[in-house]
Amino acid sequence: MPKSIYDTVIIGGGSAGCALANRLSEDPSHKVLVLEAGRPDYIWDIFIHMPAGLTFPIGNKYYDWCYESEPEPFMNNRRIFHGRGKVLGGSSSINGMIFQRGNPMDYQRWAGDSGMGNWDYAHCLPYFKRMENCLAGGDDFRGADGPLIMERGPCENPLFSAFFEAVQEAGYPLTADVNGYKQEGFARFDRNIHRGRRMSAARAYLHPIKKRPNLTIQCRTLTTKILFEGKNPTAQTRAVGVEFSRSQGRSEKVYAGEIICCGGAINSPQLLQLSGIGNAEDLEKLGIDVVQDLPGVGENMQDHL
Repeated sequence: MPKSIYDTVIIGGGSAGCALANRLSEDPSHKVLVLEAGRPDYIWDIFIHMPAGLTFPIGNKYYDWCYESEPEPFMNNRRIFHGRGKVLGGSSSINGMIFQRGNPMDYQRWAGDSGMGNWDYAHCLPYFKRMENCLAGGDDFRGADGPLIMERGPCENPLFSAFFEAVQEAGYPLTADVNGYKQEGFARFDRNIHRGRRMSAARAYLHPIKKRPNLTIQCRTLTTKILFEGKNPTAQTRAVGVEFSRSQGRSEKVYAGEIICCGGAINSPQLLQLSGIGNAEDLEKLGIDVVQDLPGVGENMQDHL
């Protein structure tokens, strides 16, 4: 096997990939490579950075993977659009810029599953606080010195006033902060917008540190396969590198001590399957060499919309 050039290769420059690249490259001796299939989030690109331009990137092949579901039999066989960011920053560069944490009870339910004990809300909360700088302030559940700056919508107009009056008349409560101690209720929402510009994961985590000499970011680079060694019954199989192609189409390989797959809810399982991890029966039908039979890969996706 060729000598590793990097300590860590991160597949995907989306929300998770940007945060990981920032943290892992804090050690100047640790060489990190980020491979992003999409384009850079150019500073002049108003369709990414200007909040009012948010409708342009969604469904646009230059920013979005433009995925669709299979025909849904209970929806008159319509195909349902699934927007996924294909740009540095991932879906955080094309989404609606509304910031809201999950409900604490959801994390408690996760923690009840085997091996998931550290996913309860008490364990997650310090990391939620560490990531954010909530300019509106708040209680002990909010952060004030993280890289992700967010502002709260003013909602100072007759329409919002009428709306808040209506929900109270209907019996629903108001709350000061949907990301604070009391989530239940209606309130002004937080937005990952700062000084009139989108605050994407790339802008929060990557741009401030992109000149670190131990960090390399390659855009327009599609990872096509994870490479493994030890693919036999007597050896422990481990990921050692990736195969990728750039815009010119030439296939290349790079090796590293650690491979982290951050392609998102759709692209990560797809890449694992293309690399031989998934339902063995399905992979064999497609002529893909099986590395690990894991039938759950690529199954059970649920879209919150």
